[in-house]
Amino acid sequence: MTSIDMRKKLKPADFIHEAAPGVEKVDVAAVNRKADRQLYAGRQKVYPRLAHGRFRLVKWLVMAATLGIYYVLPWLRWHRGPNLPDQAVLFDFANGRMFFFFLEVWPQELYYVTGLLVISALGLFLVTSAAGRVWCGYACPQTVWTDLMLAVERFWQGDRNARIRLDKESWGPLKIAKKTMTHLSWLAIGLATGGALVFYFRDAPTLAAELVAGTAPGIAYLFLGIFAFTTYLLGGIAREQVCIYMCPWPRIQGAMVDRQTLLVSYRQERGEPRVPLRKGQGWDGRGDCIDCKACVVVCPTGIDIRDGAQLECIQCALCIDACNAIMDRIGRPRGLIAYDTIARQEAKASGITHEPLRLVRARTVLYAGLIVLVTAVMALGLAFRTTLEVNVLHDRGVLFVPLSDGGVRNGYTVKVLNKLHEPVDVVLAIDGLPGARMAIVGQDAGAASSLRIPADNLREMRVLVTVPPDRLGALTPPSTRFEFVVEDAASGTEMRRDAVFQSASGRRVGTE
Repeated sequence: MTSIDMRKKLKPADFIHEAAPGVEKVDVAAVNRKADRQLYAGRQKVYPRLAHGRFRLVKWLVMAATLGIYYVLPWLRWHRGPNLPDQAVLFDFANGRMFFFFLEVWPQELYYVTGLLVISALGLFLVTSAAGRVWCGYACPQTVWTDLMLAVERFWQGDRNARIRLDKESWGPLKIAKKTMTHLSWLAIGLATGGALVFYFRDAPTLAAELVAGTAPGIAYLFLGIFAFTTYLLGGIAREQVCIYMCPWPRIQGAMVDRQTLLVSYRQERGEPRVPLRKGQGWDGRGDCIDCKACVVVCPTGIDIRDGAQLECIQCALCIDACNAIMDRIGRPRGLIAYDTIARQEAKASGITHEPLRLVRARTVLYAGLIVLVTAVMALGLAFRTTLEVNVLHDRGVLFVPLSDGGVRNGYTVKVLNKLHEPVDVVLAIDGLPGARMAIVGQDAGAASSLRIPADNLREMRVLVTVPPDRLGALTPPSTRFEFVVEDAASGTEMRRDAVFQSASGRRVGTE
């Protein structure tokens, strides 16, 4: 029988066409197919066992809190006045606004959203530098929905051993029923998840009634289907594959983790050498680890924490609960697997038993300081937030127009945004162009003009500014700076915006 190396593909030229007597012919295609199977291993399905303990309880509480907020938040009401949405949290893209309880964010104020995202990112950096991927283990949406899908799977199919047996069984009525109910439940969770998400973009009670009646906009059904399918796929089918292969965070976190970061760790100095426990056997010459693999079978990503820090570990600490339960049963101290730092483990290996935990260090202080700074900037922005916004845009096509009487005219587009939930009367004027005349197209000309800005609305005006010939000498060609002034008639507060008056020759001009 010929010996063949299965690690490399073979070519037909590697073999003679006529085999020697007594030598079996080789099927090259079959050999290559086997080589492909060895190089590209299929997914080994993970069957996590249900853990019991403090960290599992924390995960249940976090899951209940986060899912509760996500599903309930679109239904909370917040009265803002007539003709305004009363949904507490609403991304009203159709009208160009976002509502967060008392805060209303206009497109001109998206820097608030940017600031919130920056604070969230810095918070994630701080948590990671202090305790590794603890966000991934407890509050990440992928983790939360995977936990929910696993709970549903356990309900229909049983715990780890029962699910393994079920998958090995041949297909029959009972297996079909259990698998069907599991996937139907996952799809129901996906629909609820997708439905809750679209409710954030339109009034929830109204959209819910339209979805049921079949009268909702087509885009609502499209995104409901997309969100439902992705929830079903990522939470029910892909699970740990998302954390291991799709998520970039395990690769990024290496820049924020150091020797002082708390990580779920197996304490080798105490656990080794690991030997299975037999009745009547003492503890001399062996470690506390009895190689029961309880820590492995509860891991949602299927790793062995005893192999050290690994990219796949999401720091959920379920292995701690499982190991502590075993230690209780065999009468050994808890903490064989625990949150610990690399520095403390190295110190213990060297005989130092009192290495302090250093959560306050340069990187954590830096991240915390940046969070405080950005939060302070946003708080100041909210404290000094104005109720009126003014934007001025000079005409671009024709910079200025020489008039028949020798004067010069410039055109501007002035936009005034009223962020209040009631109309506001304002006075528009100019300052810094002595003798200049201002006229609002469609209104009587004058040095000042009274305007009414509707509630929660933007008013756009075409404004003409004219400098008579006897005042042209006061200008500073090619452009003279001045200001548009918008004054709130009720409060007397002013908003000023810089502008320029063009008058130099040689520029593009119009004639009149």
